[in-house]
Amino acid sequence: MKSWFGLWVDEPFVLFGTTHLIMLAIFLLGTFSLCMYVKLGRSHPRFNGWIRWSLFSMLVLSELSYQTWAVVNGVWSMSDRIPLHLCGMASLIGIITLLTYQPKLIQLNYFIGILPAILALITPDVPFDYHHFRFWKFFIHHMAISWTSLFLILSTTVRITWRSMIESFVYLLLYTGVVGFVNQQLGSNYLYLQHPPLSNTLLNFLGSGYLYVLNLILLAFFSFVLMWVIYRAITAHK
Repeated sequence: MKSWFGLWVDEPFVLFGTTHLIMLAIFLLGTFSLCMYVKLGRSHPRFNGWIRWSLFSMLVLSELSYQTWAVVNGVWSMSDRIPLHLCGMASLIGIITLLTYQPKLIQLNYFIGILPAILALITPDVPFDYHHFRFWKFFIHHMAISWTSLFLILSTTVRITWRSMIESFVYLLLYTGVVGFVNQQLGSNYLYLQHPPLSNTLLNFLGSGYLYVLNLILLAFFSFVLMWVIYRAITAHK
């Protein structure tokens, strides 16, 4: 138990290894089930509420357990443990939105919560395999982030429009500016604005310096457009 919740375990994570593929399969199965049964939830408030509060609990417990792990092991710091990364912010917004069902937050969470979490699941920034707490926290948390964003848009009447996409992107740009200032003050790398993560992810192909930041912004914009196109394609058949 000590090694499972400690700083280190001698079982490194293997990209697309057996445990990684199992987690991806669980995510796909959960996503498919959510899409299939969300209409049942609309007509059965109890079922809808069960999904809502299960996702809420997953998000809250994931964040609290991670902060607890960092404090207990003496590695907590403002420069790398505050949930300011995109998935961390999507998680916090998801928690608030599950409580409030605020339409603007549902729209914003649709754009920042689904695709970034999926990309993180495909190329995880996680050092250890299933023998360590960090593995389970990472996968459960990012699955819950994506499922929450999907659940909120499927279980409500909130619509995704081109205008809501542009508004959400402007919010992201403003947030990026704030995080950039925080990075300068703390010497941190939130939103990976300074450089890509150390593990191999898609961000490693974006270049370096100002070109890296420009490509990061363009990638975010095209991902927003892609999510809008996907939404339009799905709703066009309803």
